[in-house]
Amino acid sequence: MALPTTDEILDDLSFFDDWEERYKYIIDLGKDLPAMDASLHTPERLVKGCQSNVWIEVDRDDDRLKFLVDSDAIIVRGLLAVVMAAYNDKTPSQITAFDVDDYFQTLDLERHLSPTRGNGLKSIVSRIQAIAQASQA
Repeated sequence: MALPTTDEILDDLSFFDDWEERYKYIIDLGKDLPAMDASLHTPERLVKGCQSNVWIEVDRDDDRLKFLVDSDAIIVRGLLAVVMAAYNDKTPSQITAFDVDDYFQTLDLERHLSPTRGNGLKSIVSRIQAIAQASQA
């Protein structure tokens, strides 16, 4: 199943009245992420700064970056799905140009995450943006 776009996620979340329902939706998004083989759970793919373990693998397909992501926490897998809606299968220039802060603010996400989860989310985004910047060089 294909992950929804950022606009679809924003639209879907607007239907929910409370954050408990939104969390369930985000967790469900994480269940739709493609599986990452455990052999890819290596130290060089591990994102530093996350409370949970998060791994990121990237492949280049022509000029697009395709990410494979995983976490050992179900809510983080959901957050990864939200991030992948913004970044997966995009060019490096699209990734670096995307206003992720505006996206997260529109989602009202960071206000509803613990400080450690919020910092982890920023670490994930920083890692993906660094990958995109390195791919442009």
